Amino acid sequence: MYKLVLCWRYLKTRYLALVCVVSVMLGVATLIVVNSVMGGFSAKLRDRLHGLLSDVMLEAYDYDGFTDAEGKMELIRKDPYLAEQVVAMAPTLEIFAMLQFSYRDMPITKPVRVVGIRPEERALVGGFAEHLTDPARRAKPSFELDDAAKARLELSRKAEPLVFQPLLGPDEPPPPDPPDSKPHVAVGAIPGYAIAHFRDREARSEDGTLRDRRTLQPGDEIIITTVSGAKLAPVFDRFVIADYFKSEMSEYDSQYVFVPLDHLQKLRTMEGKVTSIQIRLKDYDQAPKVVARLKELFRRQPLEVQTWEDKQGNVLAAIRTEKGILNILLFLIIAVAGFGILAIFSMIVGEKTRDIGILKSLGASNWGVMQIFLGYGLLLGIVGGGLGSLMGLAITTNINQIEHLLAKATGQDIFPRDVYYFDRIPTDIQPSAILLVNLGAVAIAVLFSILPALRASMLHPVRALRFE
Repeated sequence: MYKLVLCWRYLKTRYLALVCVVSVMLGVATLIVVNSVMGGFSAKLRDRLHGLLSDVMLEAYDYDGFTDAEGKMELIRKDPYLAEQVVAMAPTLEIFAMLQFSYRDMPITKPVRVVGIRPEERALVGGFAEHLTDPARRAKPSFELDDAAKARLELSRKAEPLVFQPLLGPDEPPPPDPPDSKPHVAVGAIPGYAIAHFRDREARSEDGTLRDRRTLQPGDEIIITTVSGAKLAPVFDRFVIADYFKSEMSEYDSQYVFVPLDHLQKLRTMEGKVTSIQIRLKDYDQAPKVVARLKELFRRQPLEVQTWEDKQGNVLAAIRTEKGILNILLFLIIAVAGFGILAIFSMIVGEKTRDIGILKSLGASNWGVMQIFLGYGLLLGIVGGGLGSLMGLAITTNINQIEHLLAKATGQDIFPRDVYYFDRIPTDIQPSAILLVNLGAVAIAVLFSILPALRASMLHPVRALRFE
């Protein structure tokens, strides 16, 4: 009991110990905040990638695609094992193209990736309907234009462009009228949100966030130019904006344009061809077995079968590596606090030589004296870790408010929303990570207390009293 009393007394009276407590507290708080933010980004990224990509993909090796997608899907449905595991399938044709449109009478050209889909089937696979901005279209996804888009399209087509007439002589007859042209049938397209919007750094909302400026309205026409699949000759067609695709992933929102599958196949002269079949599983834990079965089923065909994690393996591995290295580097902060504990405890042992001699003369054993200083280090670690956990949780919970205050104070965006297109900084507080950080902090505090504790326990009571 006397050991605990002495430890508590030293903690309250020795103000140098507060330096150790603050060091441990800051190290623990930093690790908790970094782990939570990195975990939030990792979880958000995994959810976004898995939401955009199906569980399993059956892909062609090149952009020429493969034929008989319906036959392959029927073959999958007839397989006894795959029929139980597969919930939905959707053929997809993905190509590179150039997108052209006009904004404030200025021509704009962007490289994009055009994805031909059947919206109903793609919605069953996932990663499409839930990212559409029109709530009505989420329930029933399609490329059909709503009434407002049709009205805007008709209004834009009624505006006749200015035509320069050649100068005619007095006796020259006027040129004949051009033949009647067949009106272009409006085909709907759904571009990524960042294609049709841009973040205006000059305009901010009341909460300090950047505002989005719209460059393409539903009903506006765009031109998509690509190459024919057969002759590699340039082909193009006009599409009409029907809705926007907003996944909050800048890579997808700034590059992808969804169009009807059959229309894109005709445009590229690739009738009946697709580049991939998206597959959704009943239980993703069975994905390795499903992939193995699909490879066996299509072993004689030039097709690649992989899960979404296989496809994005480099990105996920990079995040895990960065998180691990960052944790190791930040854990050195607590190690620095450990050296502070070692130095301060050595000073305390020197100052308390007489007290140690009195304790030993009263019957305290070497192990008992050693327990006092080890308990002191343990108490420092527990108090510092506890305060650091409270501080870290408070910062993590209010990190978006703190970010707004820092952005206003510095005039710079701490969290660039034009890169991530997240409305808030994602966080993921994991109790297991907090427990491991606290255990590590306590272990370091006790570890660096061993040498001073050994020195105190080895003091001879008579020599200690003679020293004073």
